[in-house]
Amino acid sequence: MENICPKCGSSNTVKSGIINDKQRFHCKNCGYYFTVRKLGKQIDDYYVTKALQLYLEGLSYREIERILGVSHVTISSWIKKYNITRPPHSEFHPVYKILKQNELTEYISKEENLTNAGLIITQFADKYMLIKWERFKR
Repeated sequence: MENICPKCGSSNTVKSGIINDKQRFHCKNCGYYFTVRKLGKQIDDYYVTKALQLYLEGLSYREIERILGVSHVTISSWIKKYNITRPPHSEFHPVYKILKQNELTEYISKEENLTNAGLIITQFADKYMLIKWERFKR
């Protein structure tokens, strides 16, 4: 396995001991010491897209965190990174439900659940999220 120096990009490296049970390397070009690269916890683009969609639908960072299992701080950084801005508040607010397929089918089969409100359905693994806009009570 070729180890590339994270500082200068050189592959002219040698092993230089073990630190915290990780192999340490030394770059012969720039003299930098480093351990094997961390890949970090990479999150699938699917979750980024869903988080941004839910944010635009009016859900808070913490609501999105509970649904997706991704930190609200991470969600906030995605929104800043992609420069997402929500439209101004309206007289509608989102109400959401997490349903299994049979529950979703039953919900949609009732006409009273589909009248006088916008509705969007999106899939999360083996469940479905139903977002419905209702008017604020006056």
